[in-house]
Amino acid sequence: MTALTITPFFEEQTFTVCYVVADKKNKQCAIIDPVLDFDFSSATIATTFADKIITFINEQQWQCQWILETHAHADHLTAAPYLQENLGGKIVIGAEITQVQKTFKTVFNFGHHFKVNGLQFDKLVDENDSLALGDLTITVLHTPGHTPACVTYLIEDAAFMGDTLFMPDYGTARCDFPGGDAETLYQSIQKIFQLPDETRLFTGHDYKSPTRNEFAWQSTVAEQKTTNIQLNRNTSKEDFVNFRNERDSTLAVPKLLLPAVQVNINAGYLPTPENNGKHYLKLPVNTVGK
Repeated sequence: MTALTITPFFEEQTFTVCYVVADKKNKQCAIIDPVLDFDFSSATIATTFADKIITFINEQQWQCQWILETHAHADHLTAAPYLQENLGGKIVIGAEITQVQKTFKTVFNFGHHFKVNGLQFDKLVDENDSLALGDLTITVLHTPGHTPACVTYLIEDAAFMGDTLFMPDYGTARCDFPGGDAETLYQSIQKIFQLPDETRLFTGHDYKSPTRNEFAWQSTVAEQKTTNIQLNRNTSKEDFVNFRNERDSTLAVPKLLLPAVQVNINAGYLPTPENNGKHYLKLPVNTVGK
């Protein structure tokens, strides 16, 4: 019997699914894509969602080894530093985060103090890298397209894809963020489709298709290849790229993109407090958007 256990936590304000995966035999766990509560209108931060995860892990008496980011999210602030402070573990992201940092350093006009080498994170990972989780092995697949730094974490028969694929009745990630590319996303999804048909696929968000009453976040490779409404085994690269580019041109900028990205490319750490002890986020005017 496998020692792998997967516990999802759904954050409904941003429709994000965070996962706690564990080797229950050895009581070691990893947290994937945690969320920090953030109210944009008041710029207020809270840790209600992260505290639920902390309580759960402490109740299980597990030790946190890794806090895994599938990419630098544009729709929520990561709770990685807060979780690390309370539970330990190393913060991990794809190695191409350096590309994302270079792009957004310019957008936010960050000074020389902001380094674009990824060293804000504890560990950078790339294709075929592996991480130990008790007796389990976490294997990294580089799956760019939504962003250059997107990765999928494969653990036994379970793959955690972030935003690359949503549920089959909803589709795929957008590709219009800086560094995103629909053709690249197509190739990344083909890589996921090459996994065994029975592989369980866990998505990072669910926005609940109009045809479905309940939120959901788990599918299989076979289900995605057969029924994904935007990209399945019968979809040509040309058709997908044309569809994705046309669709993305109509999408609004995510509400939390500006606060989220500047924090998330810094591994979740807020900007250095100013001389009054307060943190300040930047909002570049007429810089991002259609």
